Amino acid sequence: MSTPQDTTALDVPSRAPARMDTPAPGDPRLARLSLNQKTVDGWSLRTAVEACAAHGIPAIGVWREPLAVAGVDAAAAMIRDAGLRVSSLCRGGFFTAADGAERRSRHDDNLRALDEAAALGAPCLVLVPGGLPAGDRDLRGARARAAQAVADLVPHALEVGVRLAIEPMHPIFAADRGVVSTLAQALDIAEPLPTEAVGVVVDTFHVWWEPGIEDQIARAAGRIASYQVCEWITPLPPDALLSRGMMGDGHIDFAHLSRCVAAAGYRGDVEVEIFNAEVWEADGHAVLDTLARRYVELVEPHV
Repeated sequence: MSTPQDTTALDVPSRAPARMDTPAPGDPRLARLSLNQKTVDGWSLRTAVEACAAHGIPAIGVWREPLAVAGVDAAAAMIRDAGLRVSSLCRGGFFTAADGAERRSRHDDNLRALDEAAALGAPCLVLVPGGLPAGDRDLRGARARAAQAVADLVPHALEVGVRLAIEPMHPIFAADRGVVSTLAQALDIAEPLPTEAVGVVVDTFHVWWEPGIEDQIARAAGRIASYQVCEWITPLPPDALLSRGMMGDGHIDFAHLSRCVAAAGYRGDVEVEIFNAEVWEADGHAVLDTLARRYVELVEPHV
């Protein structure tokens, strides 16, 4: 049933009038919504947790930097006391260094990240593969190092009960951030490894363009560890990293991708993860209201 339009609310960052009322806390349509903490980048973990509870958003995707400020044990208690669950911990990875000592250091840091995820009760650790080392043009070699690094983490992932979630990244980030560019490539890395230890992230921003994405999401059945949503907007801002938009402001068919993810059997939380300077500058509570409305309108009916 449609909800009457709230003519007093404006969406962030478009300033367009809201197309529907903001779902109230307890609305069953919010039951799988998660706020990825990066969407409100200026907030501390405590502020984000308290805001989620106030807005009726039942889950949060935690980032390691604010987690370190709060302290893992204190954060776990804070989130638990607020009645929230953790949908993911962001982020591990960055596996592609050519130097062996640096790779060992990254491995050790990822072991710590798995321990942090376990302490929070997070079901998965999101892995950003890493880009090409400075001066390196061997893309195939970098991808091979990333694949091996994931495999090396499997024993500890199994031990602590946290899934490694490989996040393929749009090709614009292949050089500096993510040499694994497609869901197909991420699945190629994951499939030889235990399903309970290694999965993939389906992030609409990164995979919406991928040829045959429907077949790849179907192939990912049982491997989808996280479903993240945000928008592809044009023109891209000068800093491509901050080019994620609010759902409905760009070009992605969320209904289609969400139906594909649902058909693949995914029943977990749906994280809204937005890197966008205008969103970050806006009032965080207005951001939460907007993303709740857009999620209920564009995503929730299809997951």
